Amino acid sequence: MKKLAIFLLMIFSWSVVAEDSAWWSEPYPSTFDVSTLKPQQHITVSGTEFVDENHQTFEFKGVSIADPDKLRQQGKWSKEIFEEVAEWGANTIRLPIHPGAWKSVGKSDYFKMLDEAVVWANALDLYLIVDWHSIGNMQADLYQHPMYNTSFNETLQFWQQVAFRYQDVPTMAVYELFNEPTNDFIGNGNNSLGRADWSVWRDMMEDVIDLVRSYDTKVIPLVAGFNWAYDLSPVKQMPIQRENIAYAIHPYPQKAKPKEQTTENFFMLWQQQWGFVASRAPMIATELGWSHESAPGAHVPTINNDGTYGPRIMDFMTQRGISWIAWVFDPEWSPQMISNWEYEPTEQGVFFKQVFQGEYKPTVD
Repeated sequence: MKKLAIFLLMIFSWSVVAEDSAWWSEPYPSTFDVSTLKPQQHITVSGTEFVDENHQTFEFKGVSIADPDKLRQQGKWSKEIFEEVAEWGANTIRLPIHPGAWKSVGKSDYFKMLDEAVVWANALDLYLIVDWHSIGNMQADLYQHPMYNTSFNETLQFWQQVAFRYQDVPTMAVYELFNEPTNDFIGNGNNSLGRADWSVWRDMMEDVIDLVRSYDTKVIPLVAGFNWAYDLSPVKQMPIQRENIAYAIHPYPQKAKPKEQTTENFFMLWQQQWGFVASRAPMIATELGWSHESAPGAHVPTINNDGTYGPRIMDFMTQRGISWIAWVFDPEWSPQMISNWEYEPTEQGVFFKQVFQGEYKPTVD
């Protein structure tokens, strides 16, 4: 009789375990508990500026780090990176989340890393930009590398989950909806990703914005231009038809190619392609930086061999009130801001650190 009782108890236990682990017993998603954070002001859009809750102008100035999962796998995902960025004088960290990483890790485990990022950033008075880090043509469903492979449906799902999780969390200040959209056939076919239409792209981005806004009306949606987030010229005739949004730009060297490489000619080309938008809406250059041809992993369009790019682009953006995020605070991905995990700055790292700390004074008209 005793053996029978033990056997029945084991069967009951197994059934409970099985039911607890079944699909119908999975808990509903939950929101991040904002009460665990210290007070931090929401940054919002006012006209062509970002402002804090006191209606004071705010400029995002920071760095991109590597994908959190890349750092986790290398044993480098920790508050230490956030502390170092804050010590340099930045106020923002951009988190590039690759679709391949998101799918490989799974949203539950990835949210654990994003939760940590929120806690660390909030403790250091930093803001976060979450970047859906795909490169390609979502209309044609063609992407530059398998790690960027996604779809419009998956993009919607990602932002629905992120916006729900972090609704009303001021540290999560900006959502960069798609990293680098492409729109044309270029070169010898190595980078050909099909044509895209701005009106279609605009509709897609407006759908994502509406979805995000259904969960969070305070976060700032960020929309990139074509040509790997460089060309915003379609905005002249067809701006995003939503309020309180901002535009992203990645103005790497060699995107502008004047015949005579004077500062005036660079300024003219930048103004034509994207600078004009700053008089219509807030902007963030969410990637910029440079390297020399001899630098590890150097590639076009990040090469800059004469040392003029940093001061030129900083002067141009400062004159127009454009926020900026330098790429990339990592010793492996290019163009590097640090040479090693002792945080020794590279050439561009030295320059941006000087800007953060007020040692370089941009020219303002």
